Amino acid sequence: MNCGGRPHIPTNCYFQGCYNPELEQEIKKCKEKCFRYNQLSPVDLDAQRNMLAEILGEMGDHVIITPPFWCDYGYHIKIGNRFYANHNMIITDGANVTFGDDVWIAPNCCFTTAEHAVDPEQRKAGIEVAKPITIGNCVWIGAGSTILAGVTIGDGAVIGAGSVVTRSIPGNVVAVGVPCKVLREITQEDSRRYPMYENGMG
Repeated sequence: MNCGGRPHIPTNCYFQGCYNPELEQEIKKCKEKCFRYNQLSPVDLDAQRNMLAEILGEMGDHVIITPPFWCDYGYHIKIGNRFYANHNMIITDGANVTFGDDVWIAPNCCFTTAEHAVDPEQRKAGIEVAKPITIGNCVWIGAGSTILAGVTIGDGAVIGAGSVVTRSIPGNVVAVGVPCKVLREITQEDSRRYPMYENGMG
């Protein structure tokens, strides 16, 4: 099924994901755009933003994605305002991947909406499932974390470095681990964790 000139990918059900010529063509087009993006000067933010506008489905103000960056389709990705992603973010966006405002992504993070079939014969046939990922406002995701298909991370959450998030995480908590689990709530004490630097710089 074709939707607005693009192939339709169903969510939360089995479909022919691998070895699908129509989808493979879409992925090739996106990879070419990502390749061009990754060749841009790291200080040419205007050129980066213009290229991101070609890749992404929606993009707010003050969005910075530090190359290299790779995704599968691009147009399933929606990013809010004041977004920062450090080097080597990977998004396999067979389903929608949505980021709220004021999201920080540390280096080497992966967001994957794809689940392949557990049954070996179905997997060999290229059957998979696409499940959306939603990242709320003011979320910080630590270095080397992986966010798996179907996960929602609530507003204000912090995901510790190296986590594998297999299930949804509520807002305003610190969560960490493999698999990622809630460690504790974020409280007023966290705002007093370090002293404020008040002296001048010279």
